[in-house]
Amino acid sequence: MSQQPSSEHCRRYWYKNIILVLVMLLVWFLVSLGSGILFRDWLDANFPHVGNAPFGFWMAQQGSIICFVMLLIIYKVLMNRLEGEEGFTSKK
Repeated sequence: MSQQPSSEHCRRYWYKNIILVLVMLLVWFLVSLGSGILFRDWLDANFPHVGNAPFGFWMAQQGSIICFVMLLIIYKVLMNRLEGEEGFTSKK
């Protein structure tokens, strides 16, 4: 017999999920737009080259993609933890 989570658990789960998504989107926005456009000149001047590319250019081309993949992995881990805390896991 499975026990259904209460409405309080559902509301708290949804609130935490939305906060997590907003934080992840903020980080992604700052990395992609910030390092690719806003801070590119500063990054080029103050950070070492990656291969033959200036750091700001590398962040715009490769670093933001790597950051996005890392955010996906972090999101999965945090959501699994949150689902466990709020009782939304399926036991097999």
